Amino acid sequence: MKKSLLASAAILLASTMAHAADPIPVGHIADLTGATGSVGKPYAQGIADAMKYINSKGGVGGRTLAFETTDYAYEVPRAMAHYKKLLDQKVVAIQGWGTGDTEALVSFVAKDTIPYFSASYSGHLTDPQGKTSAKASPYNFFYGPSYSDGCRALVEWAADDWKKKGGTAKAKFVHMGDNHPYPNAPKDACGAYAKEKGLEILNPIQYSLKPGDFKAQCLSLKESGANYAYLANTSGSTIALLKSCETVGAKPQYMGNVWGMDEASLKAAGEAANGMVWVVGAATWADNNAGMNLVREISKMSDPSGTEPRPGHYIRAVCSAFYMKEAMDAASAMPGGVTGPNIKKAMYTKKDWVPAGLDGVCLPSTWKEDDHRGTTSVMVYQASVKGTDIGMKKIFTANIPRRTEWLGW
Repeated sequence: MKKSLLASAAILLASTMAHAADPIPVGHIADLTGATGSVGKPYAQGIADAMKYINSKGGVGGRTLAFETTDYAYEVPRAMAHYKKLLDQKVVAIQGWGTGDTEALVSFVAKDTIPYFSASYSGHLTDPQGKTSAKASPYNFFYGPSYSDGCRALVEWAADDWKKKGGTAKAKFVHMGDNHPYPNAPKDACGAYAKEKGLEILNPIQYSLKPGDFKAQCLSLKESGANYAYLANTSGSTIALLKSCETVGAKPQYMGNVWGMDEASLKAAGEAANGMVWVVGAATWADNNAGMNLVREISKMSDPSGTEPRPGHYIRAVCSAFYMKEAMDAASAMPGGVTGPNIKKAMYTKKDWVPAGLDGVCLPSTWKEDDHRGTTSVMVYQASVKGTDIGMKKIFTANIPRRTEWLGW
């Protein structure tokens, strides 16, 4: 009988150890070929490279992250269908993408207790308890300032810029973007703040997320007399708009969201992008610090030569993956181990949090049970493009107040 009990204990121990070594299933939903694919590709590569690098260093508690990148081509129904497959795979967390699909999944991920780390920075995802918004989003997290806070920072810069230029009448502000959840996410919130800062709000001008000939919109922009134009689309359509507007002579101060411009897009837009300002959410490839040394090592997972420059979107993806990883590390020490609820709980355990090794890369962030605005610090960069001489530099940093009424907006 003693031998039998020892044998049973050995089998149980072996089973427990085998289970502990099982891979951790993680979802990865990306846009590689859809309307936002130009920025979706580098972001998706950053997520994939970061998770591969994490696995190369032992994963989470000796368990690797099992994931497969799925291209949903920016189509919400395809994202919803893939989410159902991920449920069957019993994923404990998901790295997601767009605003339309992320917002459509808010109630599902809450019910299924799956932390959803999105590349949508919609302010609508920041109210975990539904205090001030119509829908609570307790399982939604994202790294970086919200679209609303990014736009508010640009408005602050514009108000200061207008004063420096000696403007006497009210500066005119216009929102430009597609009629879609992503470009629309900050429209009302930013417009309200622009009005508060003394700007005159003009009627919005719609232009497609897909690049095209936007001369008609540019003529409307020119006729409006706008001084500051907020471009709410991704860089592909922004490039097309800037070139179209250059053709018709529309010359407001252009301001873009965090997806609206990047290093490669400056080259593509040429001098039409000269002077544009936009939100940057992490360090850039040109920065030299210890944290960027780690990012460059991660980059070698898909570029062994280490020579391919990565845009800011890639670097923000690395931050997102490493916040998730460290939350998993903390969850592994909790009763029940690496589960969705434990990962969520772990997201609240640190203040002014930067993942290990990424100092100087990721903005210090704090998530709270009643406030998922990880950071309200916003960096604004400006482009300098003269022929083949292309540069970008930080010109403004805003610390947007955490007003209670702005939660979820």
